Amino acid sequence: MRENKNYVAKSMASPKPIKWVMIALIPGSTATIIFFGTGYLWNIAIATCISLILEGGCLVASRKRLSELHDGGFLITAIIIGLSLPPDIAPAIVITAVGGAILIGRLLYGGERNHLFNPAMVGYVIVLISFPETVSSWPAPVDGLTNATALVSMKYREGLTVLEAWNVLNGHGTIGGYGWEWINLCFLIGGILLILKKMISWQTPLSIIGTITLLSIANFDSGSMDSKGPPLFHLFAGSTMLLAFFVASDPTTQPIHNRDKAILGMVIGSITFFVRGWGNYPDGAAFAVLLGNAITPYLNSRRIKFNAKS
Repeated sequence: MRENKNYVAKSMASPKPIKWVMIALIPGSTATIIFFGTGYLWNIAIATCISLILEGGCLVASRKRLSELHDGGFLITAIIIGLSLPPDIAPAIVITAVGGAILIGRLLYGGERNHLFNPAMVGYVIVLISFPETVSSWPAPVDGLTNATALVSMKYREGLTVLEAWNVLNGHGTIGGYGWEWINLCFLIGGILLILKKMISWQTPLSIIGTITLLSIANFDSGSMDSKGPPLFHLFAGSTMLLAFFVASDPTTQPIHNRDKAILGMVIGSITFFVRGWGNYPDGAAFAVLLGNAITPYLNSRRIKFNAKS
């Protein structure tokens, strides 16, 4: 029973300081703004304001003190939503995403440290399903015109080999699409900082990266028409590093035991890759995180029951 209590206590522990997460987001956010413009600043500004209003309004409505806003989790949710949506997207879509994240993803489960699903991904999936074409339309980092991302180019290449698709449909970048490879590298640097500062556990992000790498190796045949793309492409295209270090590693939605955190990473990495390769969406990161979050209670209950018996 002592081990059982330790597991419960660990699961209820407060999250690490939010300030370190925000500091770690700076390199990736800066790179995103450099390559895709200041529209991201508007996304983040709108998302932050709406999240503050909703969070504060719900606290007042429930007769709680506004001092509870100090946890700052809603700010991370707002920033991630702002970075996940295309720049200069309609403010109504940003507001809808934030509303879903705060009201459904966070407050429906009791607020900070109680949510089952990552709030940012709850809000993002709501607008992705509601406005799939708009949310999937990104500007090219070179001329600012709407263009297919590297993941879209690789997925819908209509019989072209990997090299042909790269040259004809994307044409920029070395491994992950022009801009995206640098953005992912910067989020990787920020993620390593969080691990070194012990703000997050290393098991989940490493498991996600390892799983995506192994699956991409298994499905890469030097670039034929049936190839799903090389490993470095999948690691440095889309939202891979943001997913691994800042979304899937949310302490509240993590399993209790380190081994289960690695299992969670395997699940998220597998779903992400299979959606990219065979699903209807170019990137399956958000769906993968939500499905991974759904199995976390099972992993925790299984571990607690095991220790209770022993």
